Amino acid sequence: MSKDLASLTLGRRPEGRTLVTATWVVGHKDGNHRLLQNGEVVFENGEILFVGHRFAGEVARRIDFGNALISPGLIDLDALSDLDTTILGIDNHPGWTKGRVWPRSYVDAGPYEMYSQDELAFQKRFAFGQLLLNGITTAAPIASLFYREWGETIGEFDAAADAAGELGLRVYLSPAYRSGGMVLESPGQIVPIFDEERGVQGLNDAIAYIERQHGRHGDLVRGVLAPDRVETSTLGLLQRTDAAARDLGVKFRLHMAQGAMEVDTVRMLHGSTAPVWLAKAGLLSDRLIAPHATNATEEDLALYAENGVSIVHCPLVSGRGGSTLNSFSACRKRGINIAMGTDTAPADMLMNLLVGLITCRANDRAPDQVRSADFYDAATLGGARALGRADLGHLSPGARADIAVFDLDDTIMAPSIDPITTLVTGGSGKVTRAVFVDGRVSMLDRKLAGIDMEKARVQAQAQYDGLIAKYPERSWNNPPVSEIFSPSYPIEVDTHG
Repeated sequence: MSKDLASLTLGRRPEGRTLVTATWVVGHKDGNHRLLQNGEVVFENGEILFVGHRFAGEVARRIDFGNALISPGLIDLDALSDLDTTILGIDNHPGWTKGRVWPRSYVDAGPYEMYSQDELAFQKRFAFGQLLLNGITTAAPIASLFYREWGETIGEFDAAADAAGELGLRVYLSPAYRSGGMVLESPGQIVPIFDEERGVQGLNDAIAYIERQHGRHGDLVRGVLAPDRVETSTLGLLQRTDAAARDLGVKFRLHMAQGAMEVDTVRMLHGSTAPVWLAKAGLLSDRLIAPHATNATEEDLALYAENGVSIVHCPLVSGRGGSTLNSFSACRKRGINIAMGTDTAPADMLMNLLVGLITCRANDRAPDQVRSADFYDAATLGGARALGRADLGHLSPGARADIAVFDLDDTIMAPSIDPITTLVTGGSGKVTRAVFVDGRVSMLDRKLAGIDMEKARVQAQAQYDGLIAKYPERSWNNPPVSEIFSPSYPIEVDTHG
């Protein structure tokens, strides 16, 4: 390991040209990644100057990461930014009995914010830290609105922008908004309710936020419009969103074709699937980023391909819920751009790439339709393409210096002749050794600037315990927590302590 590693300071760009080298570097040529054995990357002032072998110019420092892979930073376009509650539903079913949908009694009593503004601000910072620890350098955050009074607030997103600037994470932000919500009227009967005016106000707040925050913190912060879910959006709200995205020059993200409740609700309201409904209204375009597509029909996927819509594939959270994208390889063959997201804890993109590889091959019933590299491409080039960023997702001169260094000496990984296959099939986010964002040292040896993650985990658990304690009032018939979330096995306690 080079002694110049000690010259790096967390939270700062190194002064002068920095050369980093390792056993493997992911270079880029003619629009595709390529592997450079014992390659070098040189960057300065946030920009990559050279990728190749034997750089001939002067450098201020040379850092050899040894047996490692120097990679473009990973791009997560559905990045969890609150404390994950989807894990509460893994072994607790059906969801309508477990506080996942507002019961009528809770609506009539008046929904309220279940976290304080300070708690929400902390959650963004904590989530951003987890992303960096997993080699993710660009993120479009996502959080649940089930635990909110209605939509997200400008205050918490002002804090999120500042957290991204302080930690050194590239983010696409604005408060999520909606014009409707789902209500449990009786056991198993879930119906939508709407408040158009509230949705429009949320959109206006998001527009004002983007106009004020776009480009801050050295352009680490940019805007994206985020209507929450298609079944809780009216046509008027989505038409205004699309127009605003066009005028602002930003993308908008809308979750759709992702679950049975959504599909049934949209068919009831509009007589078709969500993509067909939006296509008829002229709202499918390359401005649209659409997580998850696990319930997309052949017609839906054809419309995505025809109109340049990008999918965000989140295989771990989808697979845990029993659904898959059917299939990753089929969508690629259609010409659909696929980006990747994590959408749950852990924010481990490498784990998602492996789960995606497994589920795709299970769906295809063939191992030769997709390769590990195809998923790696989606987590880098696909995410950059969805954002319209030609300067992200690859390492080449002129690109931003967003770099992740993955350790190939980790004992959990078997020997291999190919670093990408090794990383996807045997790695995890825990092998991330260093992260540079815009040339700044954002993570080094599992340490971050601006947050002590060990202390933060204690604080996060306390907030999580507080939320779970409120579940009875937002669950059907208000059962105690012990009935909502039963333990895997009977718990015995020490009665003599």
